[in-house]
Amino acid sequence: MNWKLLPNIITSIRLVLLVPLSFYLSAGHYEVAVYIFFIAGFSDALDGYLAKKFGWVSRFGSILDPIADKALLVVTMAILTLKGEIDLLLFICVAIRDIYIVLGAYVYYRNIGPFDMQPSWLSKFNTFAQILMVTALLVSLSYYPVSAEIHAWLAIVVYLTVITSALHYGWVWGSKYREAKNSLSDNNLNE
Repeated sequence: MNWKLLPNIITSIRLVLLVPLSFYLSAGHYEVAVYIFFIAGFSDALDGYLAKKFGWVSRFGSILDPIADKALLVVTMAILTLKGEIDLLLFICVAIRDIYIVLGAYVYYRNIGPFDMQPSWLSKFNTFAQILMVTALLVSLSYYPVSAEIHAWLAIVVYLTVITSALHYGWVWGSKYREAKNSLSDNNLNE
């Protein structure tokens, strides 16, 4: 086996875990769903650690990993929203931010070319806040009730980080896009 592929295999398993996770969440079997969610979260930490520790980084992995992360959160949040456990407006804000980032990346790629996907610290904090909120909710639904105040504060943090990280991405990548466009225009004029 080519060990360099191990992080990508682990990431692929995380995507496959979405099937049983979705099933158990939809059926209201939160005790099982919380374990699957934890395993998926652990796999994210493990594949990242292996990729960085041993230099098993690949372009494919750098694209697949954030997709698997987003899929895990979006699917979990979507089902919990449909079940009335997460506020619909919060889910819409999270979804719009993700669509905005993906569309921005697509426009950049189509007009400028390939780029390295580098999440900002604000985006990482937003993802952490979403994971924390979902984890607290799943733990509350399955084993140990978490207070309504904690859920409310976590939702506020997610709202704030969703909005600020979307604005931050727009500012940073908008600047990079304009610089790259100007550079391309200058190169075309010099030819």
